[in-house]
Amino acid sequence: MKLIYKDLGTVGYNQAYSLQEKFVESVQNGSPDILLILEHPKVITLGIHADTSNILMDQDELIKKGFEIMNIRRGGDVTYHGPGQLVAYTIFNIKKNHGGSIKKFVFSLEQLIIDMLIEEYGITANRDAINSGVFIGLSKIAAIGLSVHRGVTMHGFALNINTDLNDFKTIVPCGLTTRDVTSMEAILGQKQNMDEIKTSIVNRFVQTFGFTSIES
Repeated sequence: MKLIYKDLGTVGYNQAYSLQEKFVESVQNGSPDILLILEHPKVITLGIHADTSNILMDQDELIKKGFEIMNIRRGGDVTYHGPGQLVAYTIFNIKKNHGGSIKKFVFSLEQLIIDMLIEEYGITANRDAINSGVFIGLSKIAAIGLSVHRGVTMHGFALNINTDLNDFKTIVPCGLTTRDVTSMEAILGQKQNMDEIKTSIVNRFVQTFGFTSIES
């Protein structure tokens, strides 16, 4: 089973969304699973059931400060993406290749991140009993939000690596008032090598989902 992997560098949210839609159709029509790794400029996204009161600053003011604000078709509430955050978009045919269960797919994504943080960086990560994503204690380090179209997933996860955590103060991340956010840089006390982490993440995808070859 082949994985197609594309490192897109820094990409605007609209451009990445259009690419995802194109690749979803391709995978629905028989293409191998596709993994997109990238960073976004500052953007606040609202999922289908998002509560706009979880945006804590006037939207005009946010735009002046360089944020985009986007309504999107995925689960979850309000999230922030920005520089220093590794975003992994998974255009995977879970119906054909991964057992068909979105719940198990999310569990596998969480486990992939947890294992990498523990085994490669000594960061003890965990799940939350109620909320999706990966946490360090009560602080979220990775958010997960997906949608599924004809058996193919879209969106994925965002892992805070060298993210400016002050940018999260503009929202209630994922609507969680009893949780805060953290990053690998904040925990380890220094900026982390994004390219090394990208390589680790891709290798974990291969191991976790049983890919036998990878094409970039």
